[in-house]
Amino acid sequence: MKINEVEAQVGITKKNIRFYEEKGLLSPRRNSENGYRDYNEADVDALRRIKLLRKLGVPLEEIRRMQAGGTVADGMRRHLITLEREQRDLEQSIQLCRQLKDREERLESLDAAAILTEMERLEQSGATFQDKQKQDAKPVRYVGAAVMAFLTTVLMAALIALMVWGFAEDPMSAPPIALMAVLIALPLLVILGVLLALYQRIQEIQKGEEDDAKNY
Repeated sequence: MKINEVEAQVGITKKNIRFYEEKGLLSPRRNSENGYRDYNEADVDALRRIKLLRKLGVPLEEIRRMQAGGTVADGMRRHLITLEREQRDLEQSIQLCRQLKDREERLESLDAAAILTEMERLEQSGATFQDKQKQDAKPVRYVGAAVMAFLTTVLMAALIALMVWGFAEDPMSAPPIALMAVLIALPLLVILGVLLALYQRIQEIQKGEEDDAKNY
């Protein structure tokens, strides 16, 4: 069975299927003739179980424990502890939001310092609040990585253009063709390396496959 068929049957994207394979949760056999993955019904059933557990918010490591022989009951007991802790944290946030709602005051008159002090006291007691500050910084990290990659690429492209222009203007003093190719190839390799690093940086910021997997 091909990955497209599995995607249609289970309702999990190809990207997620490959992600679960990378994480060791799925091990389809390879076709000996063409090297392609060849999924069977057992793989489909395994993916359905992964989809079920991920929709319940079960961590990948917990799923791995179950696959290694741990019982569903043991996994659910551990997961319930996490969910109950998150529920308490959410209830604490709801309570604070309700208190702020009842104040009926404008933002500029809000005593944020006093509320933050109270939140810190609750955090020291074990509470955890939703903190969106890390997400706020993502666009900045995108821009920084993209700008550096752009500047480096422009610089290397300008260097290549300058060398080509110089060789064309004075062919007699140009180096041998082999050396010329090496001189031009070096900045090209730098450009490719920078673009690859940019791609990896964006993947790191997005954590695209892992974030997608949390939806299943």
